[in-house]
Amino acid sequence: MTNMVWKRNEVESPCVQICVVHPTERICTGCYRTIDEISRWSKMDSNERAEIMESLPSRAPQLSKRRGGRAARMK
Repeated sequence: MTNMVWKRNEVESPCVQICVVHPTERICTGCYRTIDEISRWSKMDSNERAEIMESLPSRAPQLSKRRGGRAARMK
């Protein structure tokens, strides 16, 4: 018996299972998709998914780390 896994020929999800939505940017801090993109992902065609995948790296800077808290007070 062969261990064959059935796969569809489509763009895979960028989900990294860190599903936390940034409170002001409304972007997932794990995969950088918007809530709308996440909810529509399974209904999108490959071209739309590929376009989103291409834009994800440029979204990372929008989610700058919090500059307050204990670390900021200790400086």
